[in-house]
Amino acid sequence: MRHGSGRVLLKLENLHHTGSFKERGALNRLLQLTPEERAKGVITASAGNHAQGLAFHAERLDIATTVVMPTQTPLIKVSRTEEHGATIVLHGRDYDSAHAHARELAKRQDSCFVHGYDDLAVMAGQGVIGLELAEQCPDLSTVVVPVGGGGLLAGIVVALRALRPEVRVIGVESAQLNSMAQALQRGGPWKLPHANTLADGIAVRQAGKLCHQLCIEHNAELCAVDDDAIARATLHLLEVEKVVAEGAGATALAALQTGLIPESDGDTALIVSGGNIDVTLLSRIINRGLVQSGRLCRVCLNVVDRPGALAGPLALLGELRANVLEVQHQRAFSPTPMGTVEVRIVLETRGARHIDELLTVLSEGGYPAKLESPPES
Repeated sequence: MRHGSGRVLLKLENLHHTGSFKERGALNRLLQLTPEERAKGVITASAGNHAQGLAFHAERLDIATTVVMPTQTPLIKVSRTEEHGATIVLHGRDYDSAHAHARELAKRQDSCFVHGYDDLAVMAGQGVIGLELAEQCPDLSTVVVPVGGGGLLAGIVVALRALRPEVRVIGVESAQLNSMAQALQRGGPWKLPHANTLADGIAVRQAGKLCHQLCIEHNAELCAVDDDAIARATLHLLEVEKVVAEGAGATALAALQTGLIPESDGDTALIVSGGNIDVTLLSRIINRGLVQSGRLCRVCLNVVDRPGALAGPLALLGELRANVLEVQHQRAFSPTPMGTVEVRIVLETRGARHIDELLTVLSEGGYPAKLESPPES
C-alpha cells in the first residue's frame, strides 16, 4: 500500500503468542516486581487481551495470577486465560464492576494490582513498539495507533518524542466510545455511557489518567472511525493483506481509508494491535464489510403473486452476472396490494456501479426495485 508518495507499513502486533500487543506491557510490569511482590502474586481485571498477556508471562515467571472478569465474558476468553495458569474470578456485569472487585481483592490479599493501561511500567512496555519503529523505519513520518484507555498511544508517543520528535503520532478511537477525546475536551478522564462497537478491544468508557496526561504533554493527535469503516478495514486486511485483525486492530487502517490521516512523503506505520476475534463476530464483520464495499446488497421489489412471476427479475439479474444468495417473500407483513408479493433478494455483486446497473435494468424491465440499507451490526 501507498499513501501519498510514501509507503504504508503494518506493525503486526497480532502475531504475539496471545494475539495482542498487551503482552509487552504486562511483561514489563511483571519484571519490575520485587521478590516480595512476586511471592504474593498479582491481580488484574480484564475481559480479554490484557488478561491473556499477563497470565501467559506470569506463568513463565512463576508468579501466581488472579484475573477478575465480568460474568458475561465469553467462555473462550475465560478458558484461554485459564490455560495460562490464571485463577479466574467472575464478578459483575461489566468491566467497571470487575475492576472495583479486583482492586478490593488486591488490597485484601496484599497483592499487586496490574492495571491494563494506566500504569507507567505497562505503558513503557507498549512504548517499545515506538523504539522498534524508530529503528526499523528510517523514513517514518506518521504512526497511527488504536486507542482505548490510552496506554498504547501514550507509550508510543513518549518513545517517539525522545527519538524521532518530528514523527506525527495519531490515535484512532471508536466513534461510539471516544473516551480519550472526551478527556482532552473536558480536561480529564470522563466516564462515558456504555456503547457497543465492533472494536470491542478499545471499548473503554474512561481513558486512563496517566495516559491522558502523557498524551497532552507529548502532543498526540486523535481521530475517530465508525463501525462501517472498521468493517471495511477488517475485510481489507483479511482479503488483501492476509492478516486476521480484531475490530480494534483494524482501526488504524480504517482511519487511513476514510481520509483521516494526512498524506506525506515518508512512511506511515499502522499498528495492527491484535487479532483475537471470535469467528462468529468475524463472519458478521466480513458481511458488513462486503455490504459497505458494494459487494453484497439486498434489493426489494414487488411482483405479481402467481407461479413463475419471479422468473423475470431473476433472469435479468442472471444476465448481469449477479449471484443470488437468498430470496425472501413477504405477504402478510407487507403493505403491498392484494395479488402482489414483496420480494427481498440478497445479491453478491461487483461493487456500487454494478448495483446501480442492476437497479436500472430491473426498473426498465418493469420491476422497480429499491436498495435496502445494510443491517445493523
